[in-house]
Amino acid sequence: MSSSNPNGDPAWLGQVKFDANGLVPAVAVDAERGDVLMVAWMNRETLLRTMETGTMTYWSRSRKEVWVKGLTSGNVQRVVEARIDCDGDTLLFKVRQEGAAVACHTGNRSCFYRRFEDGEWAERP
Repeated sequence: MSSSNPNGDPAWLGQVKFDANGLVPAVAVDAERGDVLMVAWMNRETLLRTMETGTMTYWSRSRKEVWVKGLTSGNVQRVVEARIDCDGDTLLFKVRQEGAAVACHTGNRSCFYRRFEDGEWAERP
């Protein structure tokens, strides 16, 4: 059973250092292959939802709204493992990518599909 703080938040949440905007970066990594799929942002609410539901839930800075990964596309990310870095200011999630197995809105498996080659960013798997 996990303990909670006097304000009702789980104790583990107090170890997360959110930035001045109340956000923390979240790195999603393929649990089987180890590939970085994407980097997004979480606030207190989306982090709590992610941990409670096991489905990656982010904060969209551009739309300023909660974003459940795969809610519209069907490309859901299920949490396999959650980690926090030594400073408490970055989260890493090992995920199982469901649906078409693509994480990027461009239709690519990973958001990191461009590699720097010969002085330019080239599209390379």
